[in-house]
Amino acid sequence: MRTWQVQDVMTTDVASVREGTAYREIVDVLTGRHVTAVPVVDGARQVLGVVSEADLLYKVELLGQPQERRILPNRHRREARAKAGATLAADLMTAPPVTVRPDASLVAAARIMDERHVKRLPVVDDLGRLVGIVTRGDLLKVHLRPDADIRRDVVDEVLRHTLGVPDRVVDVTVAGGVVTLTGQLDRWSTVHLALRLTRQVSGVVEVVDALGYAIDDAPMSALRAGATTPAGIA
Repeated sequence: MRTWQVQDVMTTDVASVREGTAYREIVDVLTGRHVTAVPVVDGARQVLGVVSEADLLYKVELLGQPQERRILPNRHRREARAKAGATLAADLMTAPPVTVRPDASLVAAARIMDERHVKRLPVVDDLGRLVGIVTRGDLLKVHLRPDADIRRDVVDEVLRHTLGVPDRVVDVTVAGGVVTLTGQLDRWSTVHLALRLTRQVSGVVEVVDALGYAIDDAPMSALRAGATTPAGIA
């Protein structure tokens, strides 16, 4: 079962600049392309850093304040002052860049964005060359998948091919990305696996468990964690 990857949602027509690109040219690129950041690349398209609107706004915020206020102990403020006086991408960019591979899962990309506190990731190949860019909004595209496509993946890939569940044993309904599984399976472990794999299907928002099972083969750890009692067993 193939889950969506970064390459499925990324933008491939990426605006970029070189280290020697001037401040005003960067502003022109951002406004002209309606983007909030651009990767900085070298002649081989390897990503060196990223210049964002935040990097550019330091000039608006800080330049022109009294010189005596420029000497600050806080490292972030010193960097802000340096960028406020910068005129080229090489001095404005945030480096090293936080990047992602095109074959990374959307979950992995979202985790990187959260952990590194960034809103977009340049997508690079195995040589570090720019091949695309992915944003937070791009990652949400997976939840625009039609319910019919999600249902087909659950029925064909999860139940039929992976678990070998005969047709019509489990009823699958999908509404707004919420999948409801109804029916009776042989074992708790099969139910547990069906639910886990269904949650991994691209576009699934939530899984509603309406499944029963005949044999309780749940490990003690699962029972202690609150596993449900088999249907018909007190």
